[in-house]
Amino acid sequence: METYLLDWANLLLRWLHVIVAIAWIGSSFYFVFLDSSLTPPQDESLKKDGVTGELWAVHGGGFYHPVKFAVSPPKLPDHLHWFYWESYSTWLSGFALFLVSYLWSPSVYLIDPKVMDWSPAAAISAALAFLVVFWLLYDAICRTLGQTKNGDAKVGALVLLLVCVAAWLATQLFAGRAAFLLMGAMIATAMSANVFFWIIPGQRTVVADLKAGRPVDPIHGQRGKQRSVHNTYFTLPVLFAMLSNHYSFTYAHPYNWAILIGMMFAGAAIRQFFVMRHGHKLGRNAHPWPYAAVGVVVLLALIAWLRPAPSAPVAAAPQSVGYAELKPVLEQRCVMCHGAALQSKNVRLDSPEAVAQHAQTVYQQVVVQRLMPMNNATGITEEERALIGQWFKSGAKLN
Repeated sequence: METYLLDWANLLLRWLHVIVAIAWIGSSFYFVFLDSSLTPPQDESLKKDGVTGELWAVHGGGFYHPVKFAVSPPKLPDHLHWFYWESYSTWLSGFALFLVSYLWSPSVYLIDPKVMDWSPAAAISAALAFLVVFWLLYDAICRTLGQTKNGDAKVGALVLLLVCVAAWLATQLFAGRAAFLLMGAMIATAMSANVFFWIIPGQRTVVADLKAGRPVDPIHGQRGKQRSVHNTYFTLPVLFAMLSNHYSFTYAHPYNWAILIGMMFAGAAIRQFFVMRHGHKLGRNAHPWPYAAVGVVVLLALIAWLRPAPSAPVAAAPQSVGYAELKPVLEQRCVMCHGAALQSKNVRLDSPEAVAQHAQTVYQQVVVQRLMPMNNATGITEEERALIGQWFKSGAKLN
């Protein structure tokens, strides 16, 4: 029953996490586009009110005319919309999902004895430390260098170095699948912390000053904008890390840390292209195609690097494999997690009928995607994978 309830918690939290993440990323992308597409106002009354940029747009049958006040509007409206629950909901649902998926069963998901054979408590502590320590170091870099000359470049270089070190360290401590997801959770934590500790408090200070009639310090807007820009470059790397658990050829590679860094770098470069193309349309900067080209080249290099190498011949499975040949493999490699005692993912493989019911899933998870057994904890061999594949291809026979 516990496994069944955990599966439901996993499903519902994942659903919620995707929904609120779409809302957060969507609003983030929209405001980056909006900020990059604003033009000086044409109307004299807007200029007198302190408007620094405007945009005319058409969508859904209507026309929209958003304007931006760089520091503060002449008067606050009665209703002011705040953008923060999208961020908080994404982090809270993501952490809850990480809790029920990885921290609840660290021996299965976090720990790979071939990488680091340590206790569940130590692995959980280290995983949580990644989230906290990265934020503290990243925040210290931004505080120290963010407002200095060429501060953005310095911060960018040091954060890139910090991410690279974290990626290497994570893959030396945790199972590959967990290391990739942990990197995504680590960066996403910094993104949400930017909103919680800097962007929203700065905006609240500005609103409080306006209501009290005090002068508004532009530093709050500058700091909020800096962290918001960081968040937009973090987005595509985080999305790759979250999706990577479906693709074992990335996280199971001996140099998985280099693959992770390469994919994250490619995502950030491609995001830079989309950020700058709005400015290019308005003549503010050169065409940003080199950023997209760099990202694509990195992706193509990774594709070429990860292509399957010629391997030693594996003993061919019999042309026709029945359940009698399959049963010993399942009992040795699968039934301990998919039997009467523990029905992981509500899947049992301890009877012919149950195996027939999940034949497609077994083939996909064990042979095609090679996701199971998790971290190959039961030591399944290539010959046994081939046997399962041949059993499925020859009709998944139960005799």
